[in-house]
Amino acid sequence: MENKGYTQDGSVDLRGRPVLASRTGRWRACAFLVGYEAFERMAFYGVASNLVVYLTTQLHEDTVSSVRSANNWSGSVWITPILGAYIADTYFGRFWTFTISSLIYVLGMVLLTVAVSLKPFRPTCTSGICNKATPSQIAFFYASLYVMAIGAGGTKPNISTFGADQFDDFDPHERKLKVSFFNWWMFSSFTGGLMATLGLVYIQENLGWGLGYGIPTAGLMVSLIIFYLGTPNYRHKVRKTESPAKEIAKVCAAAFANRRLILPNDPAELYELETQHYMITGKRRLHHTSAFRFLDKAALKERPRPCTVTQVEETKLVLGMSIIWLATLIPSTIWAQVNTLFVKQGTTLDRSLGHGFQIPAASLGSFVTISMLLSVPIYDRYFVPFMRHRTGNPRGITLLQRLGIGLGFQVLAITVASLVELERMHVIGSYHVNGPKDIVPMSIFWLLPQYILLGIGDVFNAIGLLEFFYDQSPEAMQSLGTTFFTSGIGVGNFLNSLLVTVVDKLTRRGGGKSWIGNNLNDSHLDYYYGFLMAISAINLAVFIWVSSKYNYKRETLEAMEGKVLCVEMEGKLMDAPPSSLGLRV
Repeated sequence: MENKGYTQDGSVDLRGRPVLASRTGRWRACAFLVGYEAFERMAFYGVASNLVVYLTTQLHEDTVSSVRSANNWSGSVWITPILGAYIADTYFGRFWTFTISSLIYVLGMVLLTVAVSLKPFRPTCTSGICNKATPSQIAFFYASLYVMAIGAGGTKPNISTFGADQFDDFDPHERKLKVSFFNWWMFSSFTGGLMATLGLVYIQENLGWGLGYGIPTAGLMVSLIIFYLGTPNYRHKVRKTESPAKEIAKVCAAAFANRRLILPNDPAELYELETQHYMITGKRRLHHTSAFRFLDKAALKERPRPCTVTQVEETKLVLGMSIIWLATLIPSTIWAQVNTLFVKQGTTLDRSLGHGFQIPAASLGSFVTISMLLSVPIYDRYFVPFMRHRTGNPRGITLLQRLGIGLGFQVLAITVASLVELERMHVIGSYHVNGPKDIVPMSIFWLLPQYILLGIGDVFNAIGLLEFFYDQSPEAMQSLGTTFFTSGIGVGNFLNSLLVTVVDKLTRRGGGKSWIGNNLNDSHLDYYYGFLMAISAINLAVFIWVSSKYNYKRETLEAMEGKVLCVEMEGKLMDAPPSSLGLRV
């Protein structure tokens, strides 16, 4: 921009007018967003954390069915953002897609509160014994859950991306603020999760499910009002590509059509638009990398209507992220245990704290959140500056190094879970408490280490994944890019549902004992955890190998005067394009 005071990345207000950097964006805008994130996470985890308990105690589903149902719903919540992100990037933009979807989300929560509150919609109970739910009651309950999942599809990929949009990548000060954004964004998310697992779960089991769902519904409504009050402070990204998905398809089709042609030795001979085009449009130009060279054939000059190097590199980014995404599926499967088998495992242990008070098994999940909340400030205020001094990287370590450390913590967590389960089985054998309702004389706090390790690991893994997929996405696909994060969690839940079902059927074959039976005191959950530990270790090795081959995004933004404002290379800003072809972990 020629006028001083405007943002350098071309951000506009809701009416499409250029915005002043001093009056919009940054943390003053994000302050209106974090409240929604906290209440939305409180609503989600208020349902997800105790869903298996509700399904087994109120709707009388068996263990495998309840775990499968919980995983399928949770998977849907994390998968639907693919559609929401596509709609945002292609049609309505992040703000309006979020606005419509948030109303659908609130509707789902209202319906769910009704389903567990009003007598016609829930099973009747006499002396603590509930009748089996009718088909219409089951249908209404699940319909409410999936309305909520549809709403999450439009809110989840757009709210965090919209928050990141409030920082100008080409302003050195704002760029530095943005390095911490995802850490503190997830901090607010963890806070919401903590309120759910500590407070709402107890309220649901002791004061009523209706009140336990009604509180986050009311909080969600209030947070939306606060969000809209902040509208004058928000920055909006201008869509510079009509359909990002179509451009990727065009590159793939062109590369396939030119598959028999020979690439030039010098990448400079590939087709690219003049610098003037990028100055006028404000679009960022991507530099050629050596990865996936077969796609370079889409940019051969001698062919009619060739793709540009920037279009080809955008496709390479998506392909590269897809490979990293595949390596996140097993870790997402491990995380799915927190709200399913970890909870069921906890219900078999001694949960008393004296004076008749019992800890809800799902509340132990709060220690995942507590360990996250304690670890995020330590990571942001101490670990990052320490490593930044040693490596010169503004993030301290590279994005993929951060993910690798997180995956290592997850392998350690499931290893500990397996060892604790072995101890639980030993106690069961010693005290002969193998009945379905027998309480194992072993404190539920034996499960604490696995929860804490998962929490610390998520500071590296979950936050790192969200930042990685936002940072490495093509400029016009950053909402869709963050769905790599959400869809990985979703597929991980579906994968866990599939694994539970397959393992249960295989181990029952021939009259055998199920590893995951209705009676966990007479099952072999230790075998299942051992299986998860093995595939997690293999997955970590694969991730390290894949990461070593990854090429980070390299882009520039041309100023109207014709000079390069910056080059972004794994978090580093430079004044001119580097000569190397990419950083590697």
